[in-house]
Amino acid sequence: MKWKGRQKSENVQDVRGQRSSSGGGSGGGLFGLISVIGRMFGFKGIIVMVILGLIGWKLGIISPNMLVGGEAPVSSGPVQQSPEEQERFEFVTVVLKDTEDVWTKEFARIGMRYEKPVMKVYRGQVRTACGPGKAEMGPFYCPADQDVYIDLSFYDELAKTFNAPGDFAQAYVIAHEVGHHVQNLLGTSAKVAAKRGQPDYNEYSVRLELQADFLAGVWANHSREYLEAGDIEEAMRAANAIGDDAIQKKMQGRVIPHSFTHGTSEQRMRWFMKGLRSGRIEDGDTFSMAYSDL
Repeated sequence: MKWKGRQKSENVQDVRGQRSSSGGGSGGGLFGLISVIGRMFGFKGIIVMVILGLIGWKLGIISPNMLVGGEAPVSSGPVQQSPEEQERFEFVTVVLKDTEDVWTKEFARIGMRYEKPVMKVYRGQVRTACGPGKAEMGPFYCPADQDVYIDLSFYDELAKTFNAPGDFAQAYVIAHEVGHHVQNLLGTSAKVAAKRGQPDYNEYSVRLELQADFLAGVWANHSREYLEAGDIEEAMRAANAIGDDAIQKKMQGRVIPHSFTHGTSEQRMRWFMKGLRSGRIEDGDTFSMAYSDL
């Protein structure tokens, strides 16, 4: 993939140096603070504290999560990285910019406005509005905060464990997660989330994931001028390696179709190729057909 020297996204946050701790214990957060203020200054003191807290909240000085004990202040330290990691960081900023350009145009074509997501690059673990995230999860999208999260060490895992090296394989993974952001903006994700707990929820999850693969293909269609020989094959190897059947067979030696959540390797490759051939957001309806036809 031709990416060096190209424009980078301004919506990438480097949080690799951040450290945070949770508020805890029965005396932590807002209720613990109220108890202390009440004992020291009485009811009037509590009223003053609440007013000052609301002012701080409005001004952005105080986080609501800090008040309820959900998150303590985050501190940042220096980020030390190898030249290889620095190159990966620059790469993901270019890929994200590419997706921004593609989806801004596609949304405009269908009469909508594209809201750009933020990509947060972290190490090890990270706090999100969807709960704690860990590197073992791989790249993921959180619809609650509309952020894409990635630990750059995932690309070692992609190459070594899944035998899917190459920069376009890496780009495909990012485009898939941005595809989930597109689904979130279109309201598709919320409809699938409403099915949680129902017997056919896994089937809806598969439909959602295959559509995200289709959307990654749409992105690739609009980015053809930057593709090099072998790029599509790299994406196909990645899609093949992370199919539910391939992962289950690798990890547990057998395949359990009714437990699928992302689709088979064949399905993932096929829907990516559909998006690549189409280039149109509306051609990726994975919800209206029979599940057996996906």
